[in-house]
Amino acid sequence: MKTITLSLVAMMTLSAGAIAAAPAERLVSLTQEPLIMRLNKDEFRIAFGINGERCGANGCSGMIRYRVDWKSADGAIRSEIKYVSYTVSPLAGRTIAVDRQYFDTAEGQHTTNVVRVSIDAITCRDGGGERTAEIQRL
Repeated sequence: MKTITLSLVAMMTLSAGAIAAAPAERLVSLTQEPLIMRLNKDEFRIAFGINGERCGANGCSGMIRYRVDWKSADGAIRSEIKYVSYTVSPLAGRTIAVDRQYFDTAEGQHTTNVVRVSIDAITCRDGGGERTAEIQRL
């Protein structure tokens, strides 16, 4: 009896570990690299195209965590972590999220340049509330 019980416990443990170790299936992805638009000397819009074809009938929503490296007028490069939220409407295949940012040390007195935008993570939550937020590391 003990042998059967131990075998069952071992099988259930291995099965649970295999399920937990399976990689998360991505529901959303970016359609292209982020688009950076300069509006003023230090004002930018950063647009993210989001492919949400796998979100399904409930749609989905989440946040994009991204890093912006920017150069000030004195040549110093700074890095900031930013967040922007998105929503993919039910039955929509794509959406965009646009973030408004100012990069300067003196409130519009200098011209700054965005050097690079990189994506750290994307969270996704099913629109029906069926899934918990899951972080997709990129």
